[in-house]
Amino acid sequence: MELDKIGFYTLSDERVKNVSEASPMMRCEMILTNRCNFRCPYCRGLWGDANRHLRWDEIKTGLAFWVRDGLQNVRFSGGEPTAHENLCDAVRFCRDNGAKRIAISSNGSADQKIYDGLLDAGANDFSVSLDACCSADGDIMTGVRGAFDKIIENITYLSQKCYTTVGIVITEDNIARTRETILFAHHLGVSDIRIIPAAQYGKKNSLDILDIPNSVSRRHPILRYRINRLKLGLPVRGISISDCHTCYLTMDDSVIAGGYHYPCIIYMRERGDAIGKVGEYMREERIEWLKKHNTYADPICRNNCLDVCVDYNNRVFYLRGTI
Repeated sequence: MELDKIGFYTLSDERVKNVSEASPMMRCEMILTNRCNFRCPYCRGLWGDANRHLRWDEIKTGLAFWVRDGLQNVRFSGGEPTAHENLCDAVRFCRDNGAKRIAISSNGSADQKIYDGLLDAGANDFSVSLDACCSADGDIMTGVRGAFDKIIENITYLSQKCYTTVGIVITEDNIARTRETILFAHHLGVSDIRIIPAAQYGKKNSLDILDIPNSVSRRHPILRYRINRLKLGLPVRGISISDCHTCYLTMDDSVIAGGYHYPCIIYMRERGDAIGKVGEYMREERIEWLKKHNTYADPICRNNCLDVCVDYNNRVFYLRGTI
């Protein structure tokens, strides 16, 4: 299963072979704000120390530590990151300091001029939530009436400008129309399509996606990856007893929220403990965490880790052994 060319994941063989305590920070995500204008039914929001709006000095400090360690790819999310007044400043800082991919996870509801400003500042990767294929279902999945048309307009626009994916979060409310939503997204011109069961919905996925035409799945590597796994009876989420139980991603991957750094974005959203405070020794703290942490023994990791991350850690273990 090919992981080398699936956008922001950056889970390549080169990364597997070269990951170390001194390798560049390959993929980092920063939660900028808890503010959001949507009320998606599956979203449980941020909590604890992560549940706040970062100041610009906090953002710049966190980014500076990542840049010092050779930041390659960065994602800004929230909440809704376009609600943060310094988002363009953060994008520009990363561009000026050599980040190759600067990604924004958005609900797609901002004015087009905001997205234009982000593109001008250096953003080159957008991930937009698209959990429905019609306005009636869109109102349910966003918790806001009348937002659907603007989301579609922005997805279509951004798809013409740069690498743009949509994320379809599967719940009981929309699983019956997953196939329709995928085909709808494909016709909007997106670069890729991610289908992920909501954490509280378990490991279920729509069997209807097995009927997606090859002409569609060939265009979207992440979608094709998930369809192939479904054909093999493999889940999107979860670590098995036979998988690697060390998270090597923690070595050159990082998440910051509310002034703290977490093992990964899933761990943070599932209310796992932070590794420590943002500071000079984050990298060393992360290495110590991965050496001591058994992911299979941790219910957050065991039940929620994504397939691409499980595959990556397996490849590091079998190609490299312990680090």
